[in-house]
Amino acid sequence: MQKKLTITIDEEVYAGLYQVVGKRKISRFIESLVRPHVMYGDIREGYRQMAADTERETEAMEWMEGTAEDVSDEAR
Repeated sequence: MQKKLTITIDEEVYAGLYQVVGKRKISRFIESLVRPHVMYGDIREGYRQMAADTERETEAMEWMEGTAEDVSDEAR
């Protein structure tokens, strides 16, 4: 179920939204930006799904270890 919300924004910001996002897509764009800040369950579930992806987690760990080695080799 959707609810209608009236917001007030600067004219230049609206023009930018209209130009970049498109006339009929502004609401969806704003919702996608706001959702992670108010729907904590979605974030937690997303982290659970990412952690369950063992291939992705392995790649991330390899990247982190490689980056740590690069930093430790830098002159101080």
